[in-house]
Amino acid sequence: MRSKILIPNLLVVCIAGALITFAHTRAAFAHSGTAEEQSACTPDVLSLCFWDIPSEDRIVACLNRNIKKLSPACRKVIDGPPDTAADKKTDKTKR
Repeated sequence: MRSKILIPNLLVVCIAGALITFAHTRAAFAHSGTAEEQSACTPDVLSLCFWDIPSEDRIVACLNRNIKKLSPACRKVIDGPPDTAADKKTDKTKR
């Protein structure tokens, strides 16, 4: 009799876990880069950072650790735009 109660409860826990995982994964994709940025870095992520998937923070850290091995397109994404905080600081000192 106990197993008859345990199976439905286990099913509910599994479904709840799957829903939580799905919701978390969808939220993580909302914070990912643009489609172009993802396309530029997907091959590098798969070859260099496979074990860090699906953690976006770990993937970004991995890409930064392997910056010299990245494709030019992905390196451009990781480096970001040329207008950095150091450039802004230099602009303020010129005034």
